[in-house]
Amino acid sequence: MVMLMGEVQHLEWRVGDVIIRRVEARVTAVPHGSLCSGLTPEVVDEHRPWVDPFVADDGRMLLSIHSFVIHDGSTTMVVDTCVGAHGDRPLPQDPHHLEQLRDAIDGGLDAVNVVVCTHLHFDHVGWNTIRDASTGDLVPTFPNATYLVSRDELENFADHDHSGIAGVSVDPLVAAGCLRAVDSNHQITDSVSLVATPGHSPGHVSVAISSNGSRALITGDIVHTPIQFVRPDITADRFDSDSDQAISTRRQMIDLVADGDTLVLGTHFPPPTAGRLRRSPDGIVIFSPHLQTGRPS
Repeated sequence: MVMLMGEVQHLEWRVGDVIIRRVEARVTAVPHGSLCSGLTPEVVDEHRPWVDPFVADDGRMLLSIHSFVIHDGSTTMVVDTCVGAHGDRPLPQDPHHLEQLRDAIDGGLDAVNVVVCTHLHFDHVGWNTIRDASTGDLVPTFPNATYLVSRDELENFADHDHSGIAGVSVDPLVAAGCLRAVDSNHQITDSVSLVATPGHSPGHVSVAISSNGSRALITGDIVHTPIQFVRPDITADRFDSDSDQAISTRRQMIDLVADGDTLVLGTHFPPPTAGRLRRSPDGIVIFSPHLQTGRPS
């Protein structure tokens, strides 16, 4: 499967009693090596055909920007809010994403209880805020939500705000009193918790879902392409705060979920987005796409 550029796909998974929806902003083909050093055409070709859903026809990596919406029966959560529409960013703005989120959330934006920021990079926090139509002030996009950021991320943010997002995506939340610093392994609800996965940023977290014996993991940016599960040494070193730590974190997460039943949901993976890690007889880890997805009509 190769995704058509510009075609928006919303996918849905059920993990026990928890529903997870992928709400896409865009999918873009990025030049070889522009994000992950070492991701050459030769490396991509080496891992065909299983990697084909995640690369364009010309072999470039497909980078997806999307949010996850989680419903666990009592709490509605949004994981990462994409690029937003505030000023210049290294990736194009996604002005229609807010409408897409509103349509994907039962009860709309007001129904969101928790927003999880896996880390404070521009393509994950852009729609944390919107401009008030009457005052022009930046206010929380989700007015009834608590925004969660790991304490380690916040404490180190001043030295890692490379895209100048503090004024639009963090400070207005502090002013509104809705930003909460939490431990990197914070339990959000009985079914949803944070997992400390540092390296890409100092306080980066992933999100674990566990319900009725079923498990899923939202990766955040511990990986940008499934090839990094096979080659954890391939790094996003232009953007990692500590590439060596990022490699170590990837290896730890691979050991944790490989050959198990955990559904892995890639924060930057285009459709089919989800899969499981399987070891081949010679010990090589392969990301096996989970194709039985799709939001019911």
